[in-house]
Amino acid sequence: MTVEVLKSRKQMAEARAGMRRRRIDCASTFAERVLRKFGLLKGINVGDGTKSWDVYKTIRFIEEHVPKDIPVLDIGACECEILPILHRIGYRDLTGIDLDARIHEMPHADAIRYLTGDFTRMECEDGSFGCVTAISVIEHGFDGQGLLAELSRILRPGGHFIASVDYWPKKIDTAGIIAFGMDWRIFSEPELRDFILDAKRFGFSPHGETDFTAEERTTTWKGKHYTFAWLVLRKDP
Repeated sequence: MTVEVLKSRKQMAEARAGMRRRRIDCASTFAERVLRKFGLLKGINVGDGTKSWDVYKTIRFIEEHVPKDIPVLDIGACECEILPILHRIGYRDLTGIDLDARIHEMPHADAIRYLTGDFTRMECEDGSFGCVTAISVIEHGFDGQGLLAELSRILRPGGHFIASVDYWPKKIDTAGIIAFGMDWRIFSEPELRDFILDAKRFGFSPHGETDFTAEERTTTWKGKHYTFAWLVLRKDP
């Protein structure tokens, strides 16, 4: 699928259960979160229960389409499970970038390259990565043209961009809401379709079919009720 939408909270629970069965769940436990709250445990909390479905879909897609020696970049990597899980299942060339300096407290910092900075201003060579992931990231301070331009530069031909975004088919107004120091967008179906069309102009093709339909508003944040969409774009060879 190029676009798939989380239909229910049940799918979240099923995804988390699937990760636990495979022993690749890297989310911090309740006890760890309590200990960190009181300063009794170092490091930062990783993972979010609401991000189970898109994280697991991303991991399974990478396992099926990306060899373990291909460089993978996760943008907005602070607190995200993607890189710790990939490390656990044997991926060897992993990089994460985030504006949050706490990224250097992430797990496996001895094996994963963590960078503090802006993804759109990365100091890396063209074609540095074979896969780029972004879990609920691009809707914050969204700059479609800048994002696609940098993705086109750093992805190798045939490489994949895999992302999840906050989503509801009809427009939900988030004007004036600031999150992580940036404006926040809940993508509507027309906005997500426009992003995919823009991506074609930067040399990206949809990967499979699209399904923009939603059923259940699976999450609530900052007073807004919505769900998540997951998408995959492939850089043309």
